[in-house]
This record gives sequence, C-alpha cells and structure tokens, in this order.
Amino acid sequence: MTSRCATVERRTAETAIHLSLDLDGSGAFSAKTGVGFFEHMLHQVARHGLIDIDVSAEGDLHIDDHHTVEDIGITLGNALREALGDKRGIMRYGHAYVPLDEALSRVVIDFSGRPGLHFRADFTAEKIGTFDTELVREFFGGVAAGAAMTLHMDNLAGGNAHHIAETLFKAFGRALRSAVARDPRAAEALPSTKESL
Repeated sequence: MTSRCATVERRTAETAIHLSLDLDGSGAFSAKTGVGFFEHMLHQVARHGLIDIDVSAEGDLHIDDHHTVEDIGITLGNALREALGDKRGIMRYGHAYVPLDEALSRVVIDFSGRPGLHFRADFTAEKIGTFDTELVREFFGGVAAGAAMTLHMDNLAGGNAHHIAETLFKAFGRALRSAVARDPRAAEALPSTKESL
C-alpha cells in the first residue's frame, strides 16, 4: 500500500514553516507555533481526522498571529495535496456535523481540484484569549487554496466563541478523514468522470 505522507516547507519574509503529515496515521500531533489556542485547534484536526501532524513555525508574532496562522493553513493544504497524489482510489467527498454543548457546525469537503472556501460562521467574540477569531476563516482559506479543495463550513448554532471554533475544527477533521479515506470499491479509479482532479 502506497504511503500517503508529505513534508512541506514554506519560507517567506514573514514566516518559516515546516510541516509533516501522514494521512494514514493515528492522530498523533506535535506543534511549536507560538500560538497556543491555534495549536489546540490543530490538535483537534489531527485527532478527529486520524492524521498525524507535526508542525513548527517561526513567524512575525510581534506584529500579530495573522501571517503565521494563514501560512500554516497554506502549508497544510499543500501537504494534503502532495500526500493525496493523483487522488486515485479516495472517497473524494467528506462531511461531518459536530456539536459541542450549545454549538453545532457542519463541514463539507470536495477534493475537486478547484479551490474555494464558503465560510458562514459569526463569532460571538472578536478574541478567544489573545487569538483573533477572524483568523479561523483565514486559516481555512489557506487550507482550501493549498489543497485545491472546495470547502463549505457552516456554524449552525452557538453562543460561546471557543465552542464555535472548536466545532469547526473538529468537523473539518472528521470530514477530512472521510474524504481522504481509501474507497474499497474504487481500487485505483479516479473519482471523477473527467478523469482529472
């Protein structure tokens, strides 16, 4: 069985990121980014997606968290794209609903080759600790662009900003787990009538 791992580095004037992942992992997670709440959220993706993720980042945190969070999103997306290769034999689509107390979110993924984020979540606070809630959208925009995926994210209910964010990240992990799963009926078939994704 072909290994579905990737290691990607991204360096700009604003950030230096190293990220490794294994799509067939156990949910192992390691991070050193300097953004604590964000690391907590990435851990949810790894655990609920059963994807091993190891990420380290040095960014211009003296300015704010924006560049670091967005660039990790792009890097994670690039790693997903590399690990999936030509996408033969995968389910391609994935969706999940995840609740956390009063909060409920839905995420739907299509590894379509057409990047697009459709994000509908209104946070009840501008910050969770020191983390800007608007960066949730920026992160997933980077993931969608880097992975060339269509990504729909909807928060359906919620009053606590932490809960809203956590349901979005957990649902993304669950949907991702489904979308990258090997389809036992498809063998090495490409899940598209276009014969290209």
